[in-house]
Amino acid sequence: MRFLYLLAVLAAAVPASSPLSAQLVIAHRGASGERPEHTLAAYERAIDAGADFIEPDLVVTKDLVLVARHENELSDTTDVASREEFEDRRRSKEIDGQLVAGWFAEDFTLAELRTLRAKERLPALRPANVRYDGLYQVPTFAEIVALVRAKSAETGRTVGLYPELKHPTFLLQQGIDSVDLLVAALRKEGLDGKQIPLFVQSFEVAPLERLDRLTDVRLVQLVAADGGPADEAGMTYAEMVSESGLPRIAAYADAIGVEASLVVGADGRTTGLVAAAKAAGLPVHAWTLRKENAFLPPTLRKGATEAATGDFAAAWTLLAAAGVEGVFTDDPALAVPLRRSALP
Repeated sequence: MRFLYLLAVLAAAVPASSPLSAQLVIAHRGASGERPEHTLAAYERAIDAGADFIEPDLVVTKDLVLVARHENELSDTTDVASREEFEDRRRSKEIDGQLVAGWFAEDFTLAELRTLRAKERLPALRPANVRYDGLYQVPTFAEIVALVRAKSAETGRTVGLYPELKHPTFLLQQGIDSVDLLVAALRKEGLDGKQIPLFVQSFEVAPLERLDRLTDVRLVQLVAADGGPADEAGMTYAEMVSESGLPRIAAYADAIGVEASLVVGADGRTTGLVAAAKAAGLPVHAWTLRKENAFLPPTLRKGATEAATGDFAAAWTLLAAAGVEGVFTDDPALAVPLRRSALP
């Protein structure tokens, strides 16, 4: 109850001109609360719900094509493990210090990847999404750009792109330069410029610094509550978002994308990170707001199961009251009406 009381106090204290009326709704992997993530169907669903940006995670095929998957390991989000013709492609690789076993995008050509079909990554929490298993291919970045342009023309509304480069340092060690591939793709599509509705994000530092030198796109340093960037041994995310660390990020990035717990503590109070980041010239985008109880603090859960829908609106209000300028969410259909209701 104390948490909910704090929520009420925070919500009441937010004036009409607050970030509640200015937040970006960033569709995390598309409308992944309603469709299998990183499919054209999930992205289109998000755009139809009113999302400002859609967020594709980018990995690379053997023949150097950028495609959208949450990870370069494919078994969680495709049917590759059931495909006998690819049984011999199973590998174990050390990625960012962790041993991972499975099937990897960089070991498949695009033509081979096209034979796979997407599936729901969290079937126990999102059983309704399982009905769409097997319907969709793995999309290329070029196809995602084409979809965004088509939907923008259809709706008369600007829709942005918010791609994340997944494991760029690991891929570079395998001889695949995903930074260079993305720069070439952005230039080909005419998407290089600060005024373009596009952010590029990474949990790593060096790829963003390279992008800062090679492009004019807006860049976002991703920050988790624990650990540190895979390409900077000994550096922690906590150090990066300290008072001395934030100006260093501002030297190459235009915003930070932070785990929500770094913005609002377990007691419902803001941590001060948003104010510190803004003082360094860095807007804050928070990740990831999901509707299921499994992803919400105990005081915001409803119903008896992990899959049940909790108090999404309360969680949104807490982040908005903290002053973040954007929220990554799996459920843009729930987020957009909340933002509209807060407009003066």
